[in-house]
Amino acid sequence: MLHETKLQVIPSVSEVDARDWDRLANPALLRPDALPQNPFISHVFFRTLEDSGCLDAQSGWHSRHLILKSKETEIVGLMPCFLKDHSMGEYVFDQAWAQAYQRGGGHYYPKLQCAVPFTPVTGKRFLVKQDGHEETYQAALLEAAKEMVDQNGLSSLHITFPTKDEWQQLGKEKNMLQRTDQHPHWENQGYKHFDDFLASLASRKRKGVKKERIQALETGIEVEWISGGDITETHLDAMYQFYVETHSRKWGDPYLNRTFFSLLAQRIPEQILLILAKRDERYIAGAFNMVGSDALFGRYWGCLEQHKCLHFEICYYQAIEYAIAKGLKFVNAGAGGGHKLARGYLPKQSFSLHYIANPQFREILKHHLEQEREFVDMDIEELTARGPFRKQDN
Repeated sequence: MLHETKLQVIPSVSEVDARDWDRLANPALLRPDALPQNPFISHVFFRTLEDSGCLDAQSGWHSRHLILKSKETEIVGLMPCFLKDHSMGEYVFDQAWAQAYQRGGGHYYPKLQCAVPFTPVTGKRFLVKQDGHEETYQAALLEAAKEMVDQNGLSSLHITFPTKDEWQQLGKEKNMLQRTDQHPHWENQGYKHFDDFLASLASRKRKGVKKERIQALETGIEVEWISGGDITETHLDAMYQFYVETHSRKWGDPYLNRTFFSLLAQRIPEQILLILAKRDERYIAGAFNMVGSDALFGRYWGCLEQHKCLHFEICYYQAIEYAIAKGLKFVNAGAGGGHKLARGYLPKQSFSLHYIANPQFREILKHHLEQEREFVDMDIEELTARGPFRKQDN
């Protein structure tokens, strides 16, 4: 099969027709009014990052997407890749690796990154045609990415937040290192109302949630869900102000610019949910969410006024309410945050794959990651046991 395909590197998703891209990434998008399972791997999301100027020389994300074509020039595989000269915006932290690599006399940057920029959400990273040759296409794309590293003197290849199937399958390939972490998710157990979710919690936790929801809104705050054609530039102005406030306070310059939010809302408004808090006719806090076919993805939060428990209400409880109302199976709450556990968001494994060109450094990391994976498994088990849900009777 490999001799019947050819590989190409492109500097922009604009060089691929959106239907060709989404046919591999989110086939449901080809149906009218359908929502993608994962909106972040759609053509429009990558295109909006590019068109808004969020991916450029200044950001340090240089597009080098791999395209696999059949002999008949049909695209049968895609691998979204970027040359990176830093480790920002990835959420799989390898800065300690970079420091150790450079202390040994090497140059860790630039490196090759297969990812959705600024987005710690699990999803397909090898977008391949489903025709019985999926593993062959994946292997060809991976081998091409590793050759790009070796032939250009790069230090490494990093595939962040792939699916578990990709992680397991491609982790068997020669010289690939496997890494795990954990991110919080809420799962809908067939709830019809928020009270059904509350009933699943232990008594003390249930009382705590009820108290927090009262405290969050007791100063006269109102909550609005805004999506689709109801989203205006005024709403986006407010949301961007919240986003900048949080990002600047925690990490410095924000990754996304104001243009990105407008373009995304123009192009896929039905896949966006703003949860905004208003007090005295003024928006004071909000959360930006993306909507998939079976999940709500919480992405950005910020506030201009500090109110007790408002963060929990806007980001977690309102997201649960929305998911139940729309029949969504999951809420993906983004990265980190031990405080999410008590609100019903349990840890779930996330994955990454790594190819390190230097064999000595690769061997060192191999042993380190074996220990790290064991620690992650134990951490997930412990956190899950401490979750807020009622213990089931044996």
